[in-house]
Amino acid sequence: MKDRTGEKVGWIGGWSGGFIWLLILSGIWLIKGQLKTALAGITLVAAAAFCIFWFAPWKHPTTPYWKLLLPIYAAFFLSICFAALFGGFTGFTVDWWSLFWLFPLLIPLVTMGKRTWKQ
Repeated sequence: MKDRTGEKVGWIGGWSGGFIWLLILSGIWLIKGQLKTALAGITLVAAAAFCIFWFAPWKHPTTPYWKLLLPIYAAFFLSICFAALFGGFTGFTVDWWSLFWLFPLLIPLVTMGKRTWKQ
């Protein structure tokens, strides 16, 4: 099997980029003096980083991608809820219809769901 470095960088870089906003937001909370909220946000980012590396497809070459994506998606949606609950989205008007904007995030589950790293 080839090295597939580009795919590995894409997995790690893409998912890390998906959580960098929470790390920045945690830094803002830290500067504002909201230590508990900032530490909870940093802990959530650390848990997401753990999931990104633990569920990497090259470590589980026969597992379908959808099974590897679920824990990371769970951490991602949990971080969105966490930020919303602790005022990370102040100044934004968010209603229930805004949740439909999250559906495109689920496209990888459909397009790559049954594939495995070995394929």
